[in-house]
Amino acid sequence: MLQNLGALTAWPLSFALVLLACGYLLAITVPLSIIDLRSHLLPNRIVYPSALIGLLLLTAASLLRGDPGTALRTLLGGLLLGSGYLLLRLLHPAGMGLGDVKLAVVLGFYLAYLSWPHLFYGTVLTFLLGGLAGLGLLLSRRGSLDSAIPFGPFMLAGTLLALLLPA
Repeated sequence: MLQNLGALTAWPLSFALVLLACGYLLAITVPLSIIDLRSHLLPNRIVYPSALIGLLLLTAASLLRGDPGTALRTLLGGLLLGSGYLLLRLLHPAGMGLGDVKLAVVLGFYLAYLSWPHLFYGTVLTFLLGGLAGLGLLLSRRGSLDSAIPFGPFMLAGTLLALLLPA
């Protein structure tokens, strides 16, 4: 009986931790987007704590529910997405900043927490939104193929859209 009571009390706390993590992600979205749009930078003083906070809250929520698989997927998702962005950075340094690589780790935690398909769709949506914005700049003649486009806002928007997708 006490084991069942422990499980019942763990679920609301787990849910509260996920809500806190999502609230934090929403809170950093606007400042990071504005900073990146203005300066083409994603400051470490925001990104590093965001990685730690997101990983700790989402992992704790998983473990409280007795779901170590989700905790592991959360960690691996951040590492996988960050590695993918790092590969893009190494292949074409002018096209991807290190701030984008670090932010990818953070966003990978959130997307993979939900599922591997969420990680996939978040990535696809990010590049789709960024590509459409680049195409819009080209068609409006406000940019060229050499124009630098801050990618952080598209990464955040793609992630938030993917997080709204059903499981």
